[in-house]
Amino acid sequence: MKKRNLIYGQSGGVTSVINASAYGAIIAAINNPMVENVYAALNGIKGILEERIIDLKAESKDEIEKIAFTPGAIFGSCRTKLKTEEDFERLFNVFDAYDIGYFLYNGGNDSMETAYQIALKAQEYGYPLKVIGIPKTVDNDLMYTDHCPGYGSAAKFTAISILEATRDLESMHTDSTQVFILESMGRYAGWLAASGILANINGERGPQIFLLPEVPFDEEKFLSKVEEVIKRDGYCSIVAAEALKDSEGNYISTEDYTDAFGNIQLGKIGIYLQKLIRQNLGRKVHTALPDYLQRSSRHIASLTDWEEAIGVGAAAVKFAVDQGLSGVMVSIVRDLDSPYLKHYEPVSLEGIGGKVKYLPEEYISPDGFGVTEKFVEYVRPLIQGEAPNHYLRGIPVYANLKKVPVKRK
Repeated sequence: MKKRNLIYGQSGGVTSVINASAYGAIIAAINNPMVENVYAALNGIKGILEERIIDLKAESKDEIEKIAFTPGAIFGSCRTKLKTEEDFERLFNVFDAYDIGYFLYNGGNDSMETAYQIALKAQEYGYPLKVIGIPKTVDNDLMYTDHCPGYGSAAKFTAISILEATRDLESMHTDSTQVFILESMGRYAGWLAASGILANINGERGPQIFLLPEVPFDEEKFLSKVEEVIKRDGYCSIVAAEALKDSEGNYISTEDYTDAFGNIQLGKIGIYLQKLIRQNLGRKVHTALPDYLQRSSRHIASLTDWEEAIGVGAAAVKFAVDQGLSGVMVSIVRDLDSPYLKHYEPVSLEGIGGKVKYLPEEYISPDGFGVTEKFVEYVRPLIQGEAPNHYLRGIPVYANLKKVPVKRK
């Protein structure tokens, strides 16, 4: 069988371990005898269309090793949507010019939809391309996988952040702030907001209220709950999902911006709730919006998450090159909760894009303001351990690639 070239790209919002997936894929591809050259597209599919392609074999071994420890998207991400037949024709002209036989796309819902469309077009055009989706999202809302790389680390960050903030709140509440709100990412589902419950697992005092998109927001019930908690404990710590909705399914708080895939920008739900509490209850409130910090905080990444991110990257090469699969995503299948065991399987890309895996009802408490022990059992293994870091003079050291461009063809 003829050796072919492999190209890897990153897409969508980053996670603290997306580059660990890049590392897993790159190392597996470089060591695979059936892969000729290993390329990366700068800024995902956009970089392929614009022929901004780099040669990863031109990088030093030391810098390649550092990729796994680096936050952000080291090759640049994008939110580019392939909209026309001309877009696809251009894409496949580039694939053909660079003799690309394997395309690995690392992203979330929209990225998996793009990968699926490319796989279908490869069949339609009769072009021998193997397309594999590598999952990542802190939202943890991809279908057909137990969880997503990136989620465990963001969950760990969320739990630690709200634990420490609640300690602060508890120490100040007698004559200062009585309510603290942590706004959590999560475009559609409450997986990340719910992870704040892990602040409690060692008998600590964590958040008392969780506001999840799966539970319609009722202003009167919320204010009543806040007042009840303050009367009982003296203070109230809250984790609120950015995607909070009303009884009719409308977002409570949004920004005036929509991306190429039609996703409206969410945010500032914490400010909305802060005003609500202050105006109706007269309580002093502080709000924190972690935003990018929540998804990019590599310094507190979960070891389990980091190792699995590497694993799905390596599995993508195995599925594409060794098994000749295409049109599939690498799925994490959980075999056991304790001790935690899992394996990787290919699942069809069809039906992943455009769908959302919501927090199951059994994970949400009956009053809608909390999460259950079943959820704790689900998420606890995903935050275990601390991913290794390299430090110099007290600050992490990250990869600095040469990014040698492949000659434009």
